[in-house]
Amino acid sequence: MNTGRIGVVIVAAGRGERAGQSADGPKQYRRIGGVPVIRRTLEAFLAHPAIAEVAVAIHADDGALFAGAAGALAGRVTAVPGGATRQASTRLALLALRDKGLDAVLIHDGVRPFADAALIDRVIAGLAPGGGSLPALAVSDTLKRAGSDRAVAGTVPRDGLFAAQTPQGFSFDAILAAHERAHEAGRDDFTDDAAIAEWAGIAVRIVEGSPDNVKLTWARDIDMANARLSAGLLPDVRTGNGYDVHSFEDGDHVTLCGVAIPHSHKLSGHSDADVALHALTDALLATCGAGDIGTHFPPSDPRWKGAASRIFVEEAVRIVRGKGGRIANADITLIAEAPKIGPHRAAMTAALSSMLGVSADRVSVKATTNERLGFVGREEGIAAIATASVVYPGGLPE
Repeated sequence: MNTGRIGVVIVAAGRGERAGQSADGPKQYRRIGGVPVIRRTLEAFLAHPAIAEVAVAIHADDGALFAGAAGALAGRVTAVPGGATRQASTRLALLALRDKGLDAVLIHDGVRPFADAALIDRVIAGLAPGGGSLPALAVSDTLKRAGSDRAVAGTVPRDGLFAAQTPQGFSFDAILAAHERAHEAGRDDFTDDAAIAEWAGIAVRIVEGSPDNVKLTWARDIDMANARLSAGLLPDVRTGNGYDVHSFEDGDHVTLCGVAIPHSHKLSGHSDADVALHALTDALLATCGAGDIGTHFPPSDPRWKGAASRIFVEEAVRIVRGKGGRIANADITLIAEAPKIGPHRAAMTAALSSMLGVSADRVSVKATTNERLGFVGREEGIAAIATASVVYPGGLPE
């Protein structure tokens, strides 16, 4: 059929207790292959050319968690506070799409991150006017029925039995009306949208599901998904470089790597002119394409007049970590005729270790002269070169 405009509802408001506790939060926010589950699910639908609108039902307390996990994708979807049950959350997300002019909708579990374009195509192709489309796999295991004492009471014939998956597709108006009827009738016991459709008299057709389209329910499921995505990947290690220079002016000390060093002059700049930390800030930002120090801390902004440059480094660290990066090491070379850096190297290393949140053995501070050549050789200023290496999640295929 000509399905017209197609929307997607992704249900991700659950607490996921069966998957156990994690610092990342409920299972839809845990990382598999370095990427949050919900982001992988969103990517599958947002990348599909047939999808016009996406609404995500999230827990009312998870706004910041969802925004962080979805990243730039958050602006491309409608996030809706979910309800007490999956059924209630789906209804609320459908209502959020009611005025989007949709002809059909796909309803998907947020913790099924392996739905691919071919599966989505089959569900869409299976839609009939006013009807539904259900991806499912024929049951291959022998099924047993047991009593309350767990004793086997019989074998269930598996002919004609299918294990339902998502995304389940429906005529938008038909499934919304079915959800509204169920809500008004006080029915909240349906386990999926196809069951509501059956109850409402909507014809649902089975299409071929995908064995890869697993639902991540238990902690073991998440571990297996992570292993699957991590296999065959090389670490995504990115290196950024930064360079900065500041001239001297009248003063009694210079600040380098966050350490004040007595000197006959100070460095000129809008902030404390810590040339080393400015170069390091640029190096960190370069590893994730986040611009440069001037992008985030323009010298025209009076807030940064006289500011300690560690503020700039710490913000760059926050940006890197917000993208899942782990700082592997930082290397700074100071180019100056004076002052002597050696006596202050330990203090500089300790300061950098604190700013970056890494051990001291991952920090290197070196110094060299310019052999009396150029502006550095004439002792008109100091230059710095910084290199930072950061490991980001995901990885590159071997």
